[in-house]
Amino acid sequence: MRSPLLDLPGAVAADEPDSDVAAHYGDLFAEQRALAKGEAVVDRSNREVVRVSGADRLKWLNDLTSQKLDTLKPGEWTQTLDLDLQGRVQHHLTLVDDGQSVLAHVEPGTAQSLIDYLDRMRFMLRVEVSRADDLAVLSTAAEDFLVPRAELADHLGKPLAGLWAYEALRIEAHRARMGFETDHKTIPHEIAWIGSAVHLSKGCYRGQETVARVHNLGHPPRRLVFLHLDGSVDTLPVHGDPVIFESQEIGVVGSAARHHELGPIALAVVKRTVPVDATLLAGGVAATQEVVVPPDAGRNVAIDPSLRRRIR
Repeated sequence: MRSPLLDLPGAVAADEPDSDVAAHYGDLFAEQRALAKGEAVVDRSNREVVRVSGADRLKWLNDLTSQKLDTLKPGEWTQTLDLDLQGRVQHHLTLVDDGQSVLAHVEPGTAQSLIDYLDRMRFMLRVEVSRADDLAVLSTAAEDFLVPRAELADHLGKPLAGLWAYEALRIEAHRARMGFETDHKTIPHEIAWIGSAVHLSKGCYRGQETVARVHNLGHPPRRLVFLHLDGSVDTLPVHGDPVIFESQEIGVVGSAARHHELGPIALAVVKRTVPVDATLLAGGVAATQEVVVPPDAGRNVAIDPSLRRRIR
């Protein structure tokens, strides 16, 4: 649904799949600075919200997905993944329990496939799954919150940042996005979702065997990298552009942005065996890399939290 905040003077719609919200409101870098300081919010109302209600909701979702949810406290936000039998990511959920229902927001256009899967898994449990089209997602740089969609227009005139500002800070923070840094083969280890969206010592769930095997043996096939792009080039690589090392395609660009301090930056997914100090070409743009997921990530080589940038 098109956001009423797109009617603000200067608002420019983002590209698909985010065209129902604003990319910016006229001053990209000022919006980034305000967002980084906690002085603005971002309209992410194009994201779809799923409501799971019923007395068995937390235990049921705990059994179906990758995060430990059976002890989730009301008001506590977390992330979880729906994996297939081979451990490949199908859906990434950001969710909160309000004491009566779990409210999970997902990428635009993916709610119905998630609902269809959950409905097939209800059996005799006391759960009910539905769309929550009455709710919309707003975000700061550090957290999400849900508001009645009918109240979005109430934010007209308040400090806002566009989605481009949010994406620049997301890339800076090394946070993968479903559909951008993922494809049909992605497993959680490759994009640093172990810990944040995958609990390694909870009970059985679909795809757990792959999660455990890669964690115990290490060596995920690919790894997420953060790229500093050549600032003398006018253009940014786009999603899906090839990443080249020594004339060979060794990965793809996920997301790219212009950051108010770091300049042009990107996230990409490359083969595990690419040297961590190699200079790459991302969509034809020279790029140096920072390690996000180490080549041997697993039980003996954990992802160092200090490698994740902190949004100031």
